[in-house]
Amino acid sequence: MGIDLQDYQTTLKSRVSLSGIGVHSGKPVSIHFVPADADTGVVFQVADREFRAIVSEVGATDLCTLLGDPAGLHVATIEHLMAALFGLGIDNLLIEIEGTEVPILDGSAAQFIEAVDQVGIEVQDVKRRYIRVLKPVRIESGASWAEFRPYAGTRFEVEIDFESPAIGRQSFAADISDETFRRDISRARTFGFMKDVERLWAAGYALGSSLENSVVIGDDDHIINMEGLRFSNEFVRHKTLDAMGDLALAGARFIGCFRSYRGGHRLNAAALRRLLQDRSAFEIVETTRRERGRSAELTAVSAAVHAPWML
Repeated sequence: MGIDLQDYQTTLKSRVSLSGIGVHSGKPVSIHFVPADADTGVVFQVADREFRAIVSEVGATDLCTLLGDPAGLHVATIEHLMAALFGLGIDNLLIEIEGTEVPILDGSAAQFIEAVDQVGIEVQDVKRRYIRVLKPVRIESGASWAEFRPYAGTRFEVEIDFESPAIGRQSFAADISDETFRRDISRARTFGFMKDVERLWAAGYALGSSLENSVVIGDDDHIINMEGLRFSNEFVRHKTLDAMGDLALAGARFIGCFRSYRGGHRLNAAALRRLLQDRSAFEIVETTRRERGRSAELTAVSAAVHAPWML
């Protein structure tokens, strides 16, 4: 039985822009999404420098995922945008940024989806290539762990465990499609603790954080936001959103199941690197269809036809 997958690569139909502030820098930023040719991948352009959205370009994973040099030219907090591109199945895009951090907007991926929906998605005439997980790959760090496992689809199973009773132990699992991403994951917001604010400010983080873009947990372990939560388990749904954005840095959509316990940006990136370093753990495939309307079968692709931005 074949897997229902997108056969061809995609980009946007036209240019679209957003403006906001950086959650860590606190500075205004404008971002422009520009359609790109097939096999371009996702590319961030900051000033005259381009950063490919692949894990080898990751320069830091402290509280966000950053491409480039943290002390020099870089683009930070890319994970919510990358999750939106992953969830909506957008392969090729040039992202021009006037600033060094993707705007936080409302702390979720919802407004990125709205921007995409304004212009629509264009299907290109080049086959999409997938990374299919062939065997389990696991990484551990203290009590935390993350792993990839073979699976006939793209699935996330994420569990978190916080001492704060406002969060506690939560889990979320879903096969990822455009529909499930939009409905169940995209609107989950980033979160933090009031007790950490002064420490983060002193370190140069969270300068743009507010109740408009974050779920904040007070010193009494209650949610400060007047409107409350969007989901009863919004925290783990947001961690799933983050994981999707971090794993989008594989350079191609993966076919498999990603599982994590008490994970974060650093562990997500480490698990992805571990997978891609083991060439026996995955193969590059594309779809074939014997009959119109039938589910896709998967065919391994020669290394010679890998797009230059993959792996």
